[in-house]
Amino acid sequence: MTRAIRQISTLALILIVFCIACRLTLFQNYSAYIPIQENTDRRGPDGYELVVEQPDILDADGAEINKGYLRVEIRPERPGRTYVMLYDKDGTFVNLAPLYVGRFHTVYNASTGGFTGDVAVMIALTVFWLTVFMIMLWNYAQAKGSSFYAYSTIYFAGFSVFALVTGVLMLQITVLHLRDPYNYSMMTVYHVINSASIQFMMITMPLIVVFALAMGVSNIVLLRHEKPRIQNALGILIAAMLLAGEAIGFYLFTQDFSGSEWEVRTRETLINVAATVFVYFECMLAGSVVCGIKAAVHQPKKDKDYVIILGCWFRKDGSLPPLLRGRVDKALEFWNEQKAETGKEAVFIPSGGQGKNESMTEADAMKHYLLEQGIPEERIIPERAARNTFQNMEYSKQIIDRENARARTIFATTNYHVFRSGVWSNFAGLHAEGIGGKTKWWYWPNAFMRECVGLLQKRWKQELAFLVILLLFFGSLSVILG
Repeated sequence: MTRAIRQISTLALILIVFCIACRLTLFQNYSAYIPIQENTDRRGPDGYELVVEQPDILDADGAEINKGYLRVEIRPERPGRTYVMLYDKDGTFVNLAPLYVGRFHTVYNASTGGFTGDVAVMIALTVFWLTVFMIMLWNYAQAKGSSFYAYSTIYFAGFSVFALVTGVLMLQITVLHLRDPYNYSMMTVYHVINSASIQFMMITMPLIVVFALAMGVSNIVLLRHEKPRIQNALGILIAAMLLAGEAIGFYLFTQDFSGSEWEVRTRETLINVAATVFVYFECMLAGSVVCGIKAAVHQPKKDKDYVIILGCWFRKDGSLPPLLRGRVDKALEFWNEQKAETGKEAVFIPSGGQGKNESMTEADAMKHYLLEQGIPEERIIPERAARNTFQNMEYSKQIIDRENARARTIFATTNYHVFRSGVWSNFAGLHAEGIGGKTKWWYWPNAFMRECVGLLQKRWKQELAFLVILLLFFGSLSVILG
């Protein structure tokens, strides 16, 4: 994550230098665009008269008539504020442009938001967002092995989509501005930047609606098979929140609003803040889904010394229920394939302590099953103290370090649990890859949602700080540019 931040910061610095260099070397003058009536644009520039309110501040000449506006070349003389007024040859007032000249002879057009060198800024913003997308995508692709199990991987997978959408919107506006600089002015660019969150919501709405409906259906099926409790209804709750968020966003996005400048800015700020919160969770959810699926289907190399099996509840008679048996069978499948391909026999570490009303430890229940499947007892080292996933990893690492500190290790769990287990594995210093056993299709989405919530819950302070930074950034844009 630190490397990506450095790359993005360096990119931003380079583009700022680029904009300054373009301003100093290429943009000495500024082109203003003053609207004219459609039926008078055949007169040509000579058919109009330009009057500068304070001619000592700037000089203006009509340069070109285009459909609906007159392009005026502005040459700044000294800092100040003035108006360039347009009259026809009959002396009838046509329109005006309020212009400011800064201390560095930069011209700002208050009517369009344009300024000296604005094209370079548009290009730089487009390049910035598209390059941020490529940086995130590259860092996501580089996350391999145990390094894949990290919060930064979720960020790269989720927020790269936001960067791509914003970059494509900026590219579209930049091209339109080059073709029609008056109708697609810097005000349009400000609007795109200011409303990036709500626009992202609208663009991704079809995907979110389909995802929410599919998750709701799977959760309803789950409730038919499992006991009705809050954990088993998580998918329905999240689906309802996603649909409600998109509905509210669509309503606000499509409503017209009139009022004073500050009333408009206040409304836009509130909408942008709400949209930013929704998009943050949307991107985190998307990143978690992508990372979870990739982790669940990953196939590690067949060169492992140890196979850790994460325990869970088992039956009173000591037999393994489908969920736990699926984990052990996945570990056995890997062990047998590795032995067939390389001849190497890994050591199993079934990990799990004894819970309430359990006749033995989870580790021993899994050991008995492994012995029944023909695994030699000397290839099994039970870990009998762990009470949660982190302890599974921590205590298993202690066993491995005593045996072979440089050993290559994998862990076996259920498919939806692989990514979060990998994160805990890295926290414990184990750095192992994971494999996932299958589970019922109707169980997977809801359980996976619990995994996503568990990941966020572990770092809620850091995630809250990151969200506050996003809110301050996009909320400030609404106040400044709204």
